[in-house]
Amino acid sequence: MSVSRLPRRIAAIVVAFAILTVSEASLMGFDDSVWDSPPYFDDTTPREVTAAAGYPAMLRCRVRNIGDRAISWIRRRDLHILAIGIMTYINDPRFQAEHSEGSDDWTLKLNSARPSDSGVYECQISIDPKISLGIHLNVVASRAKILGSREMFVRRGSDVNLTCAVDAAPAPIELHWARNGRPLDFSRRGGISILTERRARTSQLLVSRVSPRDAGNYSCYPIGNSVTDAASVLVHVIKDENSAAMQHESSASYLQRKPLSVGFAVGVCLVLRLLMR
Repeated sequence: MSVSRLPRRIAAIVVAFAILTVSEASLMGFDDSVWDSPPYFDDTTPREVTAAAGYPAMLRCRVRNIGDRAISWIRRRDLHILAIGIMTYINDPRFQAEHSEGSDDWTLKLNSARPSDSGVYECQISIDPKISLGIHLNVVASRAKILGSREMFVRRGSDVNLTCAVDAAPAPIELHWARNGRPLDFSRRGGISILTERRARTSQLLVSRVSPRDAGNYSCYPIGNSVTDAASVLVHVIKDENSAAMQHESSASYLQRKPLSVGFAVGVCLVLRLLMR
């Protein structure tokens, strides 16, 4: 039976069904990318990152409309592929790729960053042609200093108060204290307290009621630095102020007598040679 013989309502239904079928087939023939917006880097992605040596460095890349595409991290200086997605492709265990499902943020985390890690890292989107965003990492080696004189004299039974500060380092920062090259041992001596302001990059050491056993070289250094790079102050524990004056005088007189003693010895040698002739 031809369509012309069907009732108009049935004919309209058949025509509508045919149009829907053709439209669906046409839509299935198009590539999905025609309808998707292309991915792009968000303007809020930081292009410069500064980290302190010994601390984690976080490189964040924010990508919109990523879809099912992959994000890669590449170190520009040697074109080494560090990570694809959340999988790392480098033997250095300090590198770690992070991403939360549904988030636009892709992060490359570098634990215990070193100054040698400074350079440009690229966040790359796997489309054709590929697009990338360079992020410059600057790892700063922190330097500490102890405020005040490099040498101090304190009387037995009094308190020692030392303040250490760090310049040219991103906050927060963690500072360590040592005596004679060894970390302070709180278990063997009570009365030691440390107040650290990480955001202010300062640390205050208080040693109460000192005795001669507390004398020594006190040093302060940021985490990630060695004790040999630390700032230090030499602490003397004395009986009274007269002892300090005498110690100063003995040190100064020794330095003054030292050249004279050498000259005297040379003179004696010359006299002996003349007498032996």
